[in-house]
Formats: sequence, C-alpha cells, structure tokens
Amino acid sequence: MDKEVLKRLRKIVGVENVIVGEAIGEEYARDEALGVKHCLPDVVVKPRKTEEVSSILRLANKKRIPITPRGGGTGLCGGCVPHLGGILLSLEQMNKILEIDEENLVAVVEAGVVLSDLYRAVEKHGLCYPIYPGEETATVGGNIATNAGGMMAVKYGVTRHFVLGLEAVLPTGEIIKTGGKYVKASTGYDLTQLLIGSEGTLAIITKAILKLIPRPKTRLTLFVAFKDLGKGVKTVPAILRSSKVPLIIEFLDIVGLESMENYTGIKVPIDDSVRREAEAFLLIVLEGESQKEVYEDAEKVGDLCMKNGAIDVFMPSTERAGRELLELREKSFYAARDAGATYLVDVVVPRSNIPKFMERVREISAKYTTLISGAGHAGDGNIHLAIFERDVDKLSLIVKAIYSVGKALEGTISAEHGIGLEKKEIFLEIEDKAKIELMRRIKRAFDPNNILNPGKIF
Repeated sequence: MDKEVLKRLRKIVGVENVIVGEAIGEEYARDEALGVKHCLPDVVVKPRKTEEVSSILRLANKKRIPITPRGGGTGLCGGCVPHLGGILLSLEQMNKILEIDEENLVAVVEAGVVLSDLYRAVEKHGLCYPIYPGEETATVGGNIATNAGGMMAVKYGVTRHFVLGLEAVLPTGEIIKTGGKYVKASTGYDLTQLLIGSEGTLAIITKAILKLIPRPKTRLTLFVAFKDLGKGVKTVPAILRSSKVPLIIEFLDIVGLESMENYTGIKVPIDDSVRREAEAFLLIVLEGESQKEVYEDAEKVGDLCMKNGAIDVFMPSTERAGRELLELREKSFYAARDAGATYLVDVVVPRSNIPKFMERVREISAKYTTLISGAGHAGDGNIHLAIFERDVDKLSLIVKAIYSVGKALEGTISAEHGIGLEKKEIFLEIEDKAKIELMRRIKRAFDPNNILNPGKIF
C-alpha cells in the first residue's frame, strides 16, 4: 500500500476515516467463523456515502488492490476476512434509515444499518421487517450479501424475498440502481436477485429498498419434547398442512439444549422425567391478531404434536418466559463455540429428509468418535451442526462426509451462511462443475480484475 494510494484514500473519505498500522483493531481481521485464520488488512477505509465508495473502487481497480467489504462482522464463513490484505471497506458509517414509506410498505436504508435499529424504526410505524437471522448486530448489507435466512423463514422466506431494489457500485466505480418500490417487474435480467447472495464478489451494495409487512399483534411459544428426532421432524409437515403456519419451528437435540442452557443460564422448565426420556425438541412460535386466535392455534398444534408421538407440550405462562425460550435458541452458536465446537455446519435438505440426514450424522459421529450436536430450522430443512473435533485431519474428513450426505439427500452445503473462505474447497469439490464455471464467467464479467473480495467462493 504505497503512500500515494493512502494519500488519495484520505482525500476521498477524510484522514479520520483511513486507519493503518497498529491502529487497525483485531475486529477487522475476522468474522465469527470458527475455522478461518484471522488476517489484518493493509488499510481500513470507512466511506460515508455512495460517491466515496465509487471513488475508492475506481482507485482500487486502477491499482489492482483487493477490496474486502465488511458490514457487522457477524458472518460465519470468513466472507469479510481480508486474507489478501489490501483495503477493508467498512460500511459501518453508512447506517442511515433514509425512508419508511407506509403507503408502499417499504423501507429505504443504507447498507450499514444494523438490524436492531431497523426493527425498532419500523415497529414505530406498526410495521415489521421479518428477516430474523438471530443476530441483531448484523447489518442489512451483510444479510443481503449472504441471503441470510433465520428462524422466521418457514413463514416469510429469506432475505431475497424482502429486497425490492438495490443501489450498488461496480468495481469500475459505476453506480447502478436495480428494482424499485414495486413487487412486479419483467424488464431484462433481474440484477437485484443476482447481487443477493453474491458475498461482495460482484459489486458493493450501498442502499436497499426493503419490503415490510404489518406487525402482528401477539405471539405465543410452545416447547415440545419427543423421544426421538424423527417423530419430531415428521410432525412438522402435519403442522404446516393444518393451515396454522407458525412463525418459527426449530428443532434441538438434548446435547444442544443443555449446552444452550449452560451458556445462557436459562433453564427450560420441563419435568425431569421428560428431560430424561426426550432426545429432541421442537420450539414453535405462533402469531396472530388476538390472544384468543393464537391460543386456539396453539391447542390445535399441541394436539397434532401429541398425536404424532410427543411426550409433552410446554406452554410458557408469560410473554417473558416465551421470549427466554427464543433467546435460548438464538444463542446456540455462542453456546457451541464456548463449549469448544471447532466447526459449524450449515446444511439444507428437503425437510422430509432431516431424519435421514441426522441418522447419517449419528453414524459419522460414531465412526470418528466425535461429538456432533444439532439444531436447526425444522420448517425449511436448514440444519446447523456443531462439531467438537480438534484433530484437523479428522475434522476435514467429518466435514466432507457430512456435506456429501447433505448433497446425496437432495440438499446443498449452505442455506444461509454463504461460502466465503471456510466452505470454498468443499464447494468446488462437490458442486456441479458446469455451474461453477458459469459463476466464474459472471464474476469475470462484473469484476475482470478480480479486486472484489478475491478468493471468496472460488
């Protein structure tokens, strides 16, 4: 990073927004991925507006300097780790909620807006942004870059279902706008959807137009115990067919539950006899316009669970108690990390194949004598496994075996975390080669000099 480049960067964003040397904090060297080496960039640059991003990219493209975009740093695949040095482009100062349009039910926001701020802002208008990946310090831009999902996907879908338009900067510095405040368009290629999930490898997203929905008035939580995971997961299609689509359906195994309880200090108030007998649990959240409506729905869902082999259905007596159960599940990653997990799997399979997948995982766990605990989004087939194995060679074999099973059961290796650095080797090994080559051609068309997040995905 020569002095002339640094001088020009300071001119673009101001001296205070260019950080070099020992002043670069460790947080800029990592995200939350468990198996990715921390790497410091040569310089951190913090633009405040789209035009500054454009000037930075134009300079970097001319000088062939790698640029790593960064939002909240909450990713789980090393997507924002600057492993080649260069410029780390932090969008943390582009954090304005520009508009909440109640008539068109949309919010216009900058990419660095933190989810918790967005949730609070739209709630004041009686509205809701229902993408809930479980980490409220994540940013909108980061969620879009990875097509984040989360616990509410069973009812509302994932990020791409709520992005109507984008403003983005190409590697050449050109600013493009895609989509708009409308839900229907048939005007050439859908560039909005192409950029969603591209992990910062095609363009830098600077603004987004997000779809909002009216905020439901009340929620109710159920915690259901099953003797085995198979019975629990087989209950999910019955619930979805009943026309009572829950806001959330999560599954947890007993190892994962106890890990979360130890980490949070929250104890699920179920009988000891049930705890000894149960192998798996469903966490179900229902929402509606009145308490009467959700209680009636909860009774029907509870009856369905009991008919399908549940041991017990626990309904928290207060809203706070229900919130604690949800908080328990939200902290599953941190609980696993603190318990010594070395790798987090993010596989998705058709939800009917979850029991088969978990059975194969148990076989892999026994074969390698390695603890593997599971939790996930039962309603959409997204499974998160925490692997506790410190032998690097053995861990590699376990991960490959698990992803291969997911692929064989009509799934894929990432549902919501992305590929980044952590999963790119297995992605390139087991994914369709023709599809990968097409993706490479798209990358070259957008970024022929390969300056945007180089080394991620490919």
